[in-house]
Amino acid sequence: MSVWSLTMRADSRSTAEERRRTVIHSAVTVFARSGYATSPVTRVADHAGISSAYVMKLFPRKVDLFVAAIDDCYDRIVDVLEKAADEAGHAEATEVLDRMGARYAELIADRDLLLLQVQALATTQTPEVAAAVREGVGRITSLATSRAGADASQAQEFVARGQLCHLLTAVDAFDTDADWAAALTTGIRHGPAS
Repeated sequence: MSVWSLTMRADSRSTAEERRRTVIHSAVTVFARSGYATSPVTRVADHAGISSAYVMKLFPRKVDLFVAAIDDCYDRIVDVLEKAADEAGHAEATEVLDRMGARYAELIADRDLLLLQVQALATTQTPEVAAAVREGVGRITSLATSRAGADASQAQEFVARGQLCHLLTAVDAFDTDADWAAALTTGIRHGPAS
C-alpha cells in the first residue's frame, strides 16, 4: 500500500467524521427549534448541506440522529463543567459547584443547547431518548460528586438549580421585571442570550 493511499484513507475518514459532526450539529439546531416529532430528517440534511441519503446512512433511524444530538449536547455540557472544575482546583465543593454552575449558565445562553434539552425531556416517552437523557444527567451528577466532591444533597441542589435555570432562561425571566421573576432569579447568574 502506498503512502498516498494511506493518506487518502486518513483524509476520507477525517472528512467522514467532519460530515458526521456537521450532521449532529445541524440536528441539535433543527431539533432544538422544531422538536423531535415535527422535524423530518430531510430538514436536518438540508441544514447540514448534506444529502438525506447520506444522513440516513449515518443514522438509519430518526431516533438515532436525535440521540446523537442529545449525546453531543451532554458532551458539551460535561466538557464545560470539567473545565470549570479544573479552574477551581482544590476549592471546597460549594466553590467548585458555583464555578460549574456559572459556566453552565453561560453555556445555556446558547438557545439551541438549552432547547434541545427541553425537547429531549419532552420526548422521554421514547425509550432511546429516555436512556440518553438518564445517561446525560448521570454524567453531570457523577461529575458533581467526583470532581466537586459534592455530597448527595449538594449534587441534588446543583442539578435542581440547573433545571430552574432552564426554565428561567426558556421563558426569558431574566428580562422581565415581574415579581415572580425577581423571586425566582434571585442569586442566579445568567449569561446573555445568543
